[in-house]
Amino acid sequence: MTTTPATTPGPSRADPPLEVAPVRRAPVGLASDLRAVRVVTTRELLRWIKDRRRLVAGLVQPLLWLFVLGTGLSRVVSAGAAGADFRTFLFPGVLATTVMFTSVFSGVSVVWDREFGFLREMLVAPIRRSSILVGKCLGGAIVATAQASVVLALAGLAGVPYSPVLLLGLLGVAFLAALVITAFGLLLGAKVADIQSVMPVMQAVITPMMFLSGALYPTSGLPGWLALATKVNPVTYAVLPMRELVFAHLEGTGSMALGGSLTWWGWTVPVAVQLLVLTATGAAVLALAIRRFSRAE
Repeated sequence: MTTTPATTPGPSRADPPLEVAPVRRAPVGLASDLRAVRVVTTRELLRWIKDRRRLVAGLVQPLLWLFVLGTGLSRVVSAGAAGADFRTFLFPGVLATTVMFTSVFSGVSVVWDREFGFLREMLVAPIRRSSILVGKCLGGAIVATAQASVVLALAGLAGVPYSPVLLLGLLGVAFLAALVITAFGLLLGAKVADIQSVMPVMQAVITPMMFLSGALYPTSGLPGWLALATKVNPVTYAVLPMRELVFAHLEGTGSMALGGSLTWWGWTVPVAVQLLVLTATGAAVLALAIRRFSRAE
């Protein structure tokens, strides 16, 4: 007795054709770019909140500069500065230095994102790459300003008054400086090949920017080459406006003895022009970073 193998019945001509699910494309436009900025910014804030060691480590160096170095040099410097406290002079520079280190670390963290693949996932999304970098800048600026606000809470210990106008002005300048330096960190991160090179490159670039900004010493009466290096340093245009804001809220002439305004060929540069230079520098650096990422990835 023979059996015929069972056959699978094929589709009948009467069966309806299979329907293909439509593919939905993510909308591309301003709304999606703004959403990307918000997502990247939120991610930067969450990373900072969860990393408490980063918060503590970011405060150690400013406190050492202000209360160890400032106290040690205050006796020497005040003798030739009409009794002005050197810690008061040093406070704006320490505040700007705190913003600088926190911001540049936020920008350079893009190297870790690239190493672990997160950056690649963002770059293939249907959004402009500029929105990713703007989100990184905004998140880094908020983190740096929040870190600086902790240092700002110690202003009274350095002889800086707790004036609401002064505190808001310092926070505003700190936020603008943080945007610029985070953009600089992104440009630096685009040029760094691997994680092992991050710290040496940061030390080689950031340390000279700190010492050539006038954060730790007056900018008046410097030698020609040092004065020129100070004027071309973008961090100078964050330190000096902060210092002028502090001095404007102090009484007496002793506080101004350690000061010194920024001059170009004998012309005293107003604070508004200094902030304009800082803003233009940040826009140029961010544009270079966007161009670099567009070519590299």
